[in-house]
Amino acid sequence: MKVAIIDSGVHPGHPHVGAIAGGVHVGAQGLDDDFVDRLGHGTAVAGAIRERAPEAEIYAVKVFDRRLAANIDTILRALAWCVEARMDVINLSLGSDNPAYRERFEHALAGAGLVVSPAGTLPGLLSGVIAVASDTSCPRDVYRYRDELFYASPYPRPIPGVPVEKNLHGVSFAVANMTGFVARALLRGGVPRESFRERLIAEAGC
Repeated sequence: MKVAIIDSGVHPGHPHVGAIAGGVHVGAQGLDDDFVDRLGHGTAVAGAIRERAPEAEIYAVKVFDRRLAANIDTILRALAWCVEARMDVINLSLGSDNPAYRERFEHALAGAGLVVSPAGTLPGLLSGVIAVASDTSCPRDVYRYRDELFYASPYPRPIPGVPVEKNLHGVSFAVANMTGFVARALLRGGVPRESFRERLIAEAGC
């Protein structure tokens, strides 16, 4: 079961991540194999997913290099790579509030696996995408569902000796935590794709 993380790459061998199955760097000059994380964000995302789905095969799809910013064409090329590589789950912890991109996202996600993305922006606004919002009151070991949205903790795995408020946090980690729950449920099997959302809703915490 393959999980793609569209982010700043992943640092293989990090104690929260371990080995990963592979990856790609989607840059302005095309594709290459430099998917090493130099910002730390994608590695923290991978750690949150690995915590819940240790058996998943993680693929780093690097779109950020020296800063957490990428243009729409880069994001769409990354999604196209995920579709071609038959990723089962795509963690896209970013979005666009430009409605002009709706059709382009719809086209890019045709034939895609399960996509987990922030609520309120594209592609989280699209039907079939698992839209996630952050809930600071939500424990990290559960997720919630209300008003047609999934809610998860906005905190990554804790770092010993580092206060929670000093660690990375935000909706991107709510998405990562939810991706971990999605991957774990997929690994259990037994539910067809068309009924999978209902399983997630049924298993949501209080």
